[in-house]
Amino acid sequence: MEIFWFIPTQGDGRYLGTKTGARVTDYSYFKQIAQAADNLGYSGVLIPTGKTCEDPWILAASLVPETVHLKYLVAVRPGLMTPAVAARMTSTLDRVSNGRVLINVVAGGNPTELAGDGVFLNHDERYEETSEFLDIYRSLMNGEKVDYNGKYQKIKGGELLFPPVQQPSPPIYFGGSSPAGQAVAAEHTDVYLTWGEPPAQVAEKIKEVRALAEQQGRSVRFGIRLHVIVRETESEAWDAAERLIQYVDEETIEAAQQAFSKMDSVGQKRMVQLRTKGRKELEISPNLWAGIGLVRGGAGTALVGNPQQVADRIQEYADLGIETFILSGYPHLEEAYQVADLLFPLLPITTENYKAKQKPIHGEIIANTHFTTTRK
Repeated sequence: MEIFWFIPTQGDGRYLGTKTGARVTDYSYFKQIAQAADNLGYSGVLIPTGKTCEDPWILAASLVPETVHLKYLVAVRPGLMTPAVAARMTSTLDRVSNGRVLINVVAGGNPTELAGDGVFLNHDERYEETSEFLDIYRSLMNGEKVDYNGKYQKIKGGELLFPPVQQPSPPIYFGGSSPAGQAVAAEHTDVYLTWGEPPAQVAEKIKEVRALAEQQGRSVRFGIRLHVIVRETESEAWDAAERLIQYVDEETIEAAQQAFSKMDSVGQKRMVQLRTKGRKELEISPNLWAGIGLVRGGAGTALVGNPQQVADRIQEYADLGIETFILSGYPHLEEAYQVADLLFPLLPITTENYKAKQKPIHGEIIANTHFTTTRK
């Protein structure tokens, strides 16, 4: 099991839907989060992409020398960059980071934002273009010289002169809940990502993508994107969840939902459907809470509970086939510590962190004479 954290380049704070408790999300803050994740033993961090975010490639490149083990999951955007340019960017960042780059292929789900970036393809056309893009990108990363004449992508004599550290190339992560998205995942990707839906729905997705991949003679790994609110007791966790949305009013919710309705992302529509019962019934599955999705696009659910409850829910997803968990919490710096402190001891985590090689010291020395022997 790999646990990733999140760099909140679109903003951060103690509460949703308000400036109260808002953080200044500048480079210094991002560096604090990345270094905390690196030291605590997270395998990597996801850096989001889009109009409302800082550029993930520039930020990842600037954070690489500030960390030692941490991997960076950064977005490649078919339609916004050519496959050859994406391959060079990938290889360069992989080389300068000594193999710490992971690729998140994002086809996009907001037609208005995409139009502002110069992309005017409809939903299924974007996935067709993504498939062609990945045909070329994969071939270049494999060291091949590429000629390709597709419906959306064309290249002649393309080649990558500087190979990446990770061979044959950094792993490709990809999320798409529609049939078109799942078909691309089955053919091209290494790790299929889903947002935090109830286990039964996640199980169905895994079954569908796995079957499609087998038809291609391939196997695919699986990951999930979730928020986490974990506290020492269940009541404390649910209190924290309610505090997070205490400033979210109905007007803000309505404005957010109208924005979501304009998106053609099937994954976003599935997130919205999880909240159809109303604000007072946001626990949509045991310990799975949809309150964040009232105003936040993308991943809108959180695991809420005491450490054992949240660990049990994570293990439930793991038993379905999920290997990578991309987690986050508000505010992201403090919650990185909270999650590592309360959850990591209960999970079978894979990490190359230095803490695996040294004896950790927990807590303060008692009376200047001895270390604590138990953790409460």
